[in-house]
Amino acid sequence: MKRLILLSTLWLFLFSACSTDKAIEFHAPTIQTLSTPCEKGGAPNLFVGEDKAYLSWVEYLNDTTDALMVSEWIDDAWTSPREIASGTDWFVNWADFPSVVKYKGADDMAAHWLQKSAGGTYDYDVRIAQSKDGKEWGPSFIPHRDSIAAEHGFVSMLPLENGRIFATWLDGRNTKGHGEETAEEHGHGHHGGAMTLRSAEFDKDGKLHDEKELDHKVCDCCQTTATQTDDGVIVAYRDRSDDEIRDISVVLRKDGLWTQPQTIGNDRWKIAGCPVNGPSLDALGQDVALGWYTLKNDAPSVYIAFSGNGGVSFDEGFRIDEGQPLGRVDVAFMAEGIALVVWMEDKTDHAAIMGQWMDKRGKQGAAFLIAKTSNSRASGFPILKKWKDKALVAWTAVDNDNTKVESALLEF
Repeated sequence: MKRLILLSTLWLFLFSACSTDKAIEFHAPTIQTLSTPCEKGGAPNLFVGEDKAYLSWVEYLNDTTDALMVSEWIDDAWTSPREIASGTDWFVNWADFPSVVKYKGADDMAAHWLQKSAGGTYDYDVRIAQSKDGKEWGPSFIPHRDSIAAEHGFVSMLPLENGRIFATWLDGRNTKGHGEETAEEHGHGHHGGAMTLRSAEFDKDGKLHDEKELDHKVCDCCQTTATQTDDGVIVAYRDRSDDEIRDISVVLRKDGLWTQPQTIGNDRWKIAGCPVNGPSLDALGQDVALGWYTLKNDAPSVYIAFSGNGGVSFDEGFRIDEGQPLGRVDVAFMAEGIALVVWMEDKTDHAAIMGQWMDKRGKQGAAFLIAKTSNSRASGFPILKKWKDKALVAWTAVDNDNTKVESALLEF
């Protein structure tokens, strides 16, 4: 009943506002800071299934050992965390974070992390482990079968109705072969071929299905994102042209077939290296919301664009930042036609994690502050998920050289 009242109130306010030219003044949320069971760590992620929510992160156990932890949201609190896996040879990165997902209609779960495969700086594999109950986790497997010591990461996983998990990632198998890429050259394409975007499905036994190359040349180190519409899966990522235009593209799978990449926004951002700032997607029925960061016309900007046909086409994007965004965008539908967007804004001596309502017609509310954090890379990316009629947000707080995952519940 509470949810019906909330959504009815939002829509009543929306329709009354649409009769004027003024932007919608959606109410700012009540923000409840949560007790998050992280002692020292970072790289948070959130997953919301049919009836449960999970927070995952990398706990820094000591100077050499890292562990992927998961906590469940029960009775308005995070449970004591469980360790999924740990290692001394992981690739832990501020922008390329692990994830945990749950199979549809089952207790089975899957989790991914990155693990070194050779001595090169960016030689690492995607590792996926599975659990039948979220407590005991089996041995890991690799979803890419190239067996090349190269970069594989920036994974997005998505539970499917067919009882499998869809995964997409950036795959560097073609970047090797003409010399070793140095850390300074990473993302500039000086050696080998291009980074590719690939995907596969896997089942509860770890068997791979429907392995595909979705794009033969993409930006080297921006996050991927995937969601599901009524028609099928849609993936968004930062693309890369031969003349170094690195705008956002999407590919769709409909009736088992993948479309050709479609550029969104046409920002024409030309940059000789990877900006490490990927897009975010969410869908509700046939409505799709896409948020991203760009330097369109040399101005740092955050945009959100909507599609009403499952991502086949998008309307013109709306700029929502306050003038000095760091990007690091996430988006979630909170009601039909109404999305919540979070991003990070540079405030000179710190970064502000901001939130803002946006309706698919272009009406938007005033931006509101969710939390303050560092404007360094160590602060990572804020993560947003809808939880019933509220929203969960997780981020990395930085205190000098120490980092810790924090979270909040937003009630509207």
